[in-house]
Amino acid sequence: MKDFFSIIFKNLWGYDLIIFLVALGTAFVYYCTRKASDRLYKKMHLTVFVPDKKASRREADMDISDLRETEIVSMRNQTGRLYSLFVNLTGIFPLLGILGTVISLLNMVSDMENVQGNFYGALTSTFWGLVFAIIFKFLDGIISAKIEDNEKNVQLYLERNSAPHTENKVTS
Repeated sequence: MKDFFSIIFKNLWGYDLIIFLVALGTAFVYYCTRKASDRLYKKMHLTVFVPDKKASRREADMDISDLRETEIVSMRNQTGRLYSLFVNLTGIFPLLGILGTVISLLNMVSDMENVQGNFYGALTSTFWGLVFAIIFKFLDGIISAKIEDNEKNVQLYLERNSAPHTENKVTS
């Protein structure tokens, strides 16, 4: 088992470092996406589901009256851009792993004396690419549900605000 971990971390300062740096960047984008999604969810939750308690209802009414369509649309667009970036970064991890494998195998052709080291480098690049792809795919599954919910709530809010307001007029 000790050899397993030494092999996995052996190429860490090689091509695998690029994979780790992209993973750090992707984690930061996930964090920003999560925060933006939570902010939008908090704003939209009050417009769709008004609390029952009187004090909470007054707070909700004040928060709702402060909402502007442009602010909501802007928050939705920002969340969408961050989520799109996150999904695209998540999708490149298997490709980075394959690229690391190809680079290591190409080095093996030019350096036949260090076949074992280049082969380990090829395997570790594939390993880290797959590990991070799995982790971020799992996180994508968590955040995508909230983003879909936000999208539905924003759409409902916009439909409610754009609906023509009719007044009940008594005609005699």
